Amino acid sequence: MSVKINALQIENVKRVRAVELVPVQNGLTIIGGDNGQGKTSVLDGIAWCLGGEKYRPTQAQNSDSVLPPTLKITLSNGLVVERKGKNSSLTVTDPSGQKAGQTLLNSFVEQFALDLPKFINSSNSDKAETLLKIIGVGDELRKLNQDETSFYQERLYIGRERDQKQKYADELVFYPNMPEMPVSAHELIMRQQEILSKNAENQRLRRDKDLWEERLAQAKNNLLEAQRKVDEAQKNLEIASKSAENLIDESTAEIEEDIKRIDDINRKVRANLDKVAAQETAKNLFDKYNNLTEKIEDVRKARRKLLDNAALPLEGLSVEDGELTYNSQKWDCMSGAEQLKVATAIVRALNPACGFVLIDKLEQMDRKTLDEFGKWLEEQNLQAIATRVSSGDECSIIIEDGYVKQDSEPKVDTTSSGWDKWKGV
Repeated sequence: MSVKINALQIENVKRVRAVELVPVQNGLTIIGGDNGQGKTSVLDGIAWCLGGEKYRPTQAQNSDSVLPPTLKITLSNGLVVERKGKNSSLTVTDPSGQKAGQTLLNSFVEQFALDLPKFINSSNSDKAETLLKIIGVGDELRKLNQDETSFYQERLYIGRERDQKQKYADELVFYPNMPEMPVSAHELIMRQQEILSKNAENQRLRRDKDLWEERLAQAKNNLLEAQRKVDEAQKNLEIASKSAENLIDESTAEIEEDIKRIDDINRKVRANLDKVAAQETAKNLFDKYNNLTEKIEDVRKARRKLLDNAALPLEGLSVEDGELTYNSQKWDCMSGAEQLKVATAIVRALNPACGFVLIDKLEQMDRKTLDEFGKWLEEQNLQAIATRVSSGDECSIIIEDGYVKQDSEPKVDTTSSGWDKWKGV
């Protein structure tokens, strides 16, 4: 079971002259009073008594007293812790009368429970590390956070490059109705030569026709001498005429025009190829960017699953981007009451053997929030001893000029064993 404070007596510590208190075992015990009356001195006395010399106030003795400080705390595990005498020496006595020291107290007294502001004022990352230490997933979550950061930085770089490439591709000119690849001047010239050769052959055939017509005329004038030649010429003429009738000359004008425009055509073709290549590069970067986005989301899902399955000390607690959050709010966006609740829950979880926590300045909580906080403490079986600038009925005792105000009846159970032992002192 966790150790709690059954009763305490503090004399001549800072502003305290003499204060006795039996706090409730589960829930909230509030020490009320005006500023400067000794409320915080009570908490400082408890921290000193249980936490050791490092919590000793700089001016521990009440300035109006000639007597040294005296502190006595009875714990629920039966230990009686005392500091008294000129040097405020520590004595820890167990129920059997055996003596012990600070080492025994350190085994179950959580340091943050004595000094909650130390946790509250720590950095956001330190708070997160403390929570991760409690739930035992720090290394795994740290790896996920590193992965997310790596993917995010890579995606950021890819996104910038993608936008640049896409902008470059959009600005490039594209010419429609152009060949897919640059045109070769050599190929055009070869095609031109082929057509010219064919046309030359056609011209030769035409000359042959004319020749045979001339020979026919000559042969007819010399039928007697060259009847055989006339017949042969007639035959060749018929053949040549038939060949010449179907001949069509092809124009090289288009190719000649292409040759003249080849530089312009190739310029446009290369521009089109550059645009297509730029668009493809941008598309690949879009794909990489989307892939990294999916990886980041997978890491975040894994982190949420890891934290959802962890035994968190308070529902709604989590760690996002290396910082502690409560109901999705980071520390600086939490209310003062929420910060106290979160800090108390984490400090309790740090050392379950310590069943109490000291809280200073609860005036930042309104009555409704105060009541809710008290009920939550009861549900957690946690004891909280707190101060509040108030003299209302929410206060267990009211401190005035270093004493418990006479007309403030202790609003606690004075029948506990701790109280009985106390009154017998």
